[in-house]
Amino acid sequence: MTGIVGIVLALALLMYLAYRGVSILLLAPAMALLAVAVSGEAPLLASYTQVFMQATGGFIVSYFPLFLLGAVFGKLMDDSGSARAIAQWIVGRLGRERSVLAVVLSCAILTYGGVSLFVVAFAVYPIAAALFREADIPKRLVPGTIALGAFTFTMTALPGTPAIQNAIPMPFFGTTPFAAPLLGIVAALVMFGLGLAWLQRRARAARAAGEGYGAHPDTTPRPDRELREHAEGEHFDILELEARHEPPDLPVMGVAVAPIVLVIAMNYLFSAIVIPAMDTAYLAEPRYGATTVDAVRGVWAIIVALVIAIVALIALNRRRLEALRATLDAGANASVLPIFNTASQVGFGAVIASLAAFDLIRSGVLELGGANPLVSLAVSVNILAGITGSASGGMSIALQTLGDAYVAMAAEAGIAPELMHRVTSVATGGLDSLPHNGAVITLLAICGLSHRDAYKDIFVVAVVTPLVALAVLIALGSLFGSF
Repeated sequence: MTGIVGIVLALALLMYLAYRGVSILLLAPAMALLAVAVSGEAPLLASYTQVFMQATGGFIVSYFPLFLLGAVFGKLMDDSGSARAIAQWIVGRLGRERSVLAVVLSCAILTYGGVSLFVVAFAVYPIAAALFREADIPKRLVPGTIALGAFTFTMTALPGTPAIQNAIPMPFFGTTPFAAPLLGIVAALVMFGLGLAWLQRRARAARAAGEGYGAHPDTTPRPDRELREHAEGEHFDILELEARHEPPDLPVMGVAVAPIVLVIAMNYLFSAIVIPAMDTAYLAEPRYGATTVDAVRGVWAIIVALVIAIVALIALNRRRLEALRATLDAGANASVLPIFNTASQVGFGAVIASLAAFDLIRSGVLELGGANPLVSLAVSVNILAGITGSASGGMSIALQTLGDAYVAMAAEAGIAPELMHRVTSVATGGLDSLPHNGAVITLLAICGLSHRDAYKDIFVVAVVTPLVALAVLIALGSLFGSF
């Protein structure tokens, strides 16, 4: 009983203190050891060095290239002006009559191409604010609109996205970023359609009531102390936005979007064609981890795709990247904090899983959904993402502690690994966007609004609609399998 109390107490304090802005780097090991101390069943130092640090290090070894290359790519897209060029092009084509749609699509294209959601928020917010003011749409709808395009379907559902939420399941299930592509597209359409319908309905109601944009002094957001306190963990570090460089001119749309197209195209080419055709028998050797190509090809494909896109981005925008070394340094430095935060949450999960009391929790979770492991998987990932306030953190803990069991259950039930991958990825969206989520807090700070002002719309588009999409995905997958 004391073990259960320790686990619940550790999780509750993790959620509360993370919301208060305490660093996960301090919280995760402290709360893990608190659970161990309350249970009284394991030595503290061994739990820290042999369980927490081993799991933390394993995550860093597996995923650091994705965090590094993703941060560098996002910084290059920002400093070259490509992110703004894409947003301005879409807004210019759709006009103020479709302001909400224009902002959602701008964010979606950028995040689907691998640009950090926070870089997207900084690049798109000034455009969205000006557009909404001109269209007489309340500013309180800006955060929800950005959240729909940047926090939801492009990060978890669309096949091929290089987002970490789509990458983490690959080694566990032996899949690629394009797992269950049509099911992913269906889930993405549900999120996009329901979210857009909600925002447009809210905009029409505000217009009918004569609300208008509101008396808001719009200024260019700066990475100040408030952002620094909360902008941790979800594939982002404030360094990515400091020392921003303005290019002499913005690239044309073709040049701006080419690196994003390359990321998706090369990702597919290498994951589906090139790597499977390679002779990778050597991976069975102990010096290469005694693994198989299925366990690494997804990560390899994203690495190669991002490297090719980065090289192309630099070549196409060399004149605009006047401080290239500073841009690369800032991107590289910005990759460190996010991966250490997420890895620390993985270490926390590993310590919790090592406690005898966790067996009771594990049994209860695995029994959810009866004979359908998709339900249990979705619930465990979503709840853990909500507790930690992190999509990647919640997913990592769930797979670290229960991944092997879910793989076995899926094989027994005849469920394709690709379907398990897509359910896992989509399940990270939903409860992760509760008010204590760092991305939510930072987005509101960027927009200069409070939870009271704008969280209702964020809740609907980033919590409710992803949960509906997840239910649709599980229903279709249970009836028809992976497709």
